[in-house]
Amino acid sequence: MNFKHVNTIMVKELRGYFNSPLAYIFITVFLTLSSWLFFRGFFVDNVASMRPFFTFLPWIFLFLIPAMTMRLWAEEQKTGTLETLLTAPVDEWEAVLGKFLASFAFLIITLLLSLILPVILFFIGKPDWGMIVGGYFGAIFLGGAYLAIGLWISSLTQNQITAFILSVLIIFILFIIGEPVVLHTTPPFLLSVFKYVGLGAHFQSILRGVIDSRDLIYYLSFIGFFLYLNVTSLNSRKWH
Repeated sequence: MNFKHVNTIMVKELRGYFNSPLAYIFITVFLTLSSWLFFRGFFVDNVASMRPFFTFLPWIFLFLIPAMTMRLWAEEQKTGTLETLLTAPVDEWEAVLGKFLASFAFLIITLLLSLILPVILFFIGKPDWGMIVGGYFGAIFLGGAYLAIGLWISSLTQNQITAFILSVLIIFILFIIGEPVVLHTTPPFLLSVFKYVGLGAHFQSILRGVIDSRDLIYYLSFIGFFLYLNVTSLNSRKWH
């Protein structure tokens, strides 16, 4: 693998985000929602805490991240530039990693902009720094998992709306499958499987401020699996 190719694609895609209104819409919507959740808890519930922000973060990501990824491959297919990319001296893994790292970097930039909230909390309350650090750490891995799914779905269709809807649906299923509302009605022999597979259960585990290696291995394996599916999808199109 040539990491120079990966870096070139990553820089190109990252510039593409900021050269379009999508990046600024995404950042504005994210910061508006996160700020509203934070200040609502402070002024309405009289609670100075980041917990409401992190509690609703997976649901904010559920719609915003598919909006980020829906164009990454679908647009390439629609405009015909995917064929050019696949016939260039670029490995499929290089192309997939380049696009993934660009969207991942953009996500981290967006999360960094929200750090003003814990700074405010520092001056007006007594923040639980373990939960805050764990929350941001978990958000990075959860966001990476969402991105990997959305990137793979985008490679399956040239219609961006279809890619968005399918990404939201699959992410929702993989998130909710490990939640108590589902586990209460799950047969006992599937309980441990559903709990482990669920994206949300691992995020909640990290949110407690304890970084468990099992959660990290889960997210890294999850991301790697869907990136592999993405590469497989590109390979099948190249062969076709």
